[in-house]
Amino acid sequence: MKQFVTISLALLLFAACSSGERSHTDGTPQNDTDSVAYVIGMNLAWNLLQMDSTINVAAVCEGMRDVFAEEAILTEEEAETFYLRYMNVALPEKARAYEEQFLAEMAASNRSFARTKSGVTYEVSELGDQERIPASGRDSLVLRMRVTSTAEQELYSSYEQGDSLFVLLDDLKPGLQESVKLIGEGGKIHAWVPSYEAYGAEGSESFGIAPNTTVCFEIELIKLDKFADWNRRKNQRR
Repeated sequence: MKQFVTISLALLLFAACSSGERSHTDGTPQNDTDSVAYVIGMNLAWNLLQMDSTINVAAVCEGMRDVFAEEAILTEEEAETFYLRYMNVALPEKARAYEEQFLAEMAASNRSFARTKSGVTYEVSELGDQERIPASGRDSLVLRMRVTSTAEQELYSSYEQGDSLFVLLDDLKPGLQESVKLIGEGGKIHAWVPSYEAYGAEGSESFGIAPNTTVCFEIELIKLDKFADWNRRKNQRR
């Protein structure tokens, strides 16, 4: 089983938890050792917040004390099993319940919002050509897209980069596929996509999206090249 923290990190954290006291009182660490320990503690806290913002910090310290005292209530194998079950089952379920409440309240607060069966909550800001709607997974799309968090923090924007995205429909996440199918060529949509229809428990490092996160996509379908049309043209040239 991979260790959750390195030995040196564990020792530093154990010392801090065991003391039950702050290493400084005026907001400034007193020496380099305290400064390093404080920075490590900050990094660990940020990682824990991404995993679960409601985590019991006292229980984290208690687990460390018990391991050093050889009084842990779980074996290493039991701890690993519980941890994996929590990360892969319990945490996504908690995130999904929160997302459902958030998106349901959003839809209820504004009649211009609609919801699909999958939970995508959207507003079509500009309806495109209804004769030009992506259907096949091999349809080629030219998109402009802005990605923001539920706190309206911009995570990515092709507008800012002055660029467009060239993708196949199949290359998009399920919630994005569903969103572009709601508009035709030339259309625009704002879609709030729950994590299980977007980047899931893995998140997206390139977009800076944390695991189990609802994301808002502003999508403009610039051009659609339908695979059926391309295939027909190809056969006609033969």
